[in-house]
Amino acid sequence: MDTAAADALVRSLEERLEKTGSVTADEPLLAGVDLGTAYIVLVVLNATREPVACAMEFAQVVRDGLVVDYAGAARIVKRLVAQVEERLGRSLEKAAIAVPPGTGPRECATHQHVVEAAGLEVVATLDEPTAANAVLGISDGAIVDIGGGTTGISILEKGKVVYVADEPTGGTHVSLVLAGNYGISFEEAEALKKDPARQKEILPVVKPVLEKMASIIKRHVAGRDVQAVYLVGGTCCLQDMEKVIAKETGLDVCKPANPFLVTPLGIALNCSC
Repeated sequence: MDTAAADALVRSLEERLEKTGSVTADEPLLAGVDLGTAYIVLVVLNATREPVACAMEFAQVVRDGLVVDYAGAARIVKRLVAQVEERLGRSLEKAAIAVPPGTGPRECATHQHVVEAAGLEVVATLDEPTAANAVLGISDGAIVDIGGGTTGISILEKGKVVYVADEPTGGTHVSLVLAGNYGISFEEAEALKKDPARQKEILPVVKPVLEKMASIIKRHVAGRDVQAVYLVGGTCCLQDMEKVIAKETGLDVCKPANPFLVTPLGIALNCSC
């Protein structure tokens, strides 16, 4: 994995949250929609696959990888598409989407219908860790996408996905533990989790949840020639959580500079013109 190249690409996407890139009137635009448990993210790339726009909104319309509020999800995606189209001065036409590994056809269709309700044609549907690998570019190892609701795993051998799995443990569980420990609301726990100044303080509190995530990883890679784990997803932004995963699994663990945006960017990279 070229860590520097992956980090540079994600950093360029971070800049597009505030500053919109320029596009021509007729070049094809590639879009990716990530329907996450905590955030819905829309990423747009230009014809040369460089980030030109990114928008996101906090949402609780997806639970454990399943859309539980179709109307709410559709409204948010429409809103994000409208925002980005206004910023670019262009209409979006096509998008790729991703779902947790092992998601059934009916649930995949629901994700697709949400995005289609915003007027976009869904041209690709893939699992989240595989989408992340469009950014990471690894040939061998396990990509672990820990989002708000689930821990998804894709094992690659010689560049091919040979195994996928997904289990319902993620950032929501971290927030629930924080809420119980500090006697605060779930919303306050979400804010606490993201406060850089409190990261070292909360790590021991949520360590049991992280150890459970590590046990999920360890169980699914058992018996396979996996030497390294690559962490992506919003929950992996927690400072030093990778050290807990490494200790519990006994594997080398790599975490990009901003794990949260890796999968949304990878989804857009899988959009075809």
